[in-house]
Amino acid sequence: MSVRTIKRDIEFMRDRLQLPIKFDVGRNGFFYTEPVPHFPRVPLTEKEIVGLFVAQKTIAQYQGTSLQPVLDGAFRKMTAQLDDGVRFSLGNLDEVLSVRPLAPGDAELETFEILTRAVRERRAVRFTYRKHGEVNKLRKHMHPYHVAYVNNQWTLFAFDPKKKDMRKFVLFRLSEPELTEERFTVFEKFDLNKELSGSLGVFKGTEDYEVLIDFDAWGADDVRGRRWHRSQELTDHPRGGLTLKLRLNSLEEVERWVLGFGSHATVVQPQELRNRVEKAARVICGKYGKNGE
Repeated sequence: MSVRTIKRDIEFMRDRLQLPIKFDVGRNGFFYTEPVPHFPRVPLTEKEIVGLFVAQKTIAQYQGTSLQPVLDGAFRKMTAQLDDGVRFSLGNLDEVLSVRPLAPGDAELETFEILTRAVRERRAVRFTYRKHGEVNKLRKHMHPYHVAYVNNQWTLFAFDPKKKDMRKFVLFRLSEPELTEERFTVFEKFDLNKELSGSLGVFKGTEDYEVLIDFDAWGADDVRGRRWHRSQELTDHPRGGLTLKLRLNSLEEVERWVLGFGSHATVVQPQELRNRVEKAARVICGKYGKNGE
């Protein structure tokens, strides 16, 4: 922060907020001439009030999780200086807006704190991890780069110094985290959007697929109006359906996503994805067929 910016801030506090600020020649700094129990209350526009309310409701999704008390305390501190009019508006909005996410991911607070500290301080961590669908656990030694909330799950993005590659770890399958004294250097700033540019979720592949999926009118209403991927292109059909076009580097996540639409989605290309969905559909039909046939 420049000296000019600091001077401008002090002038604003003294002249606009009417705070009792004076300059002390002997100590060469500014000080309060009398106690200041709190700063003037913050005025907000109607749009800002709605935005603040949405933030409050987003925090509410962690009700019952280990993150709830921390987030509630932080929000109370953030809103402590709001004027009475804003508080009244927030109360009225409670009857107007709600946020109800599907199964938000939880994370042990201690694990969360260790990992975020490791990212800030550029310190290696050791932890035990269980891969998706597996029972056995493995001990890992990683350089943590970033923690992100992707697809309703907290995920650690870490560099593997042995394999020289980036890895992802879902926090609820991660246990016994240990902060080490080993320091590491990040030579290139981590960019989450770049890391997941070709992924529908967090899985990163090495291929290049142009994916086309047709949706009937029922499925189209679930697809339309949402941003599924930065590369997506939608082409509407005359009877309410649409075609979704994506550019992805893997098919694992889009396969599960398409299956979630049941008969309302049809893969046009690539053929590899068509084959994968067909194979999964046959297995599902086998589980529900007569006498398991």
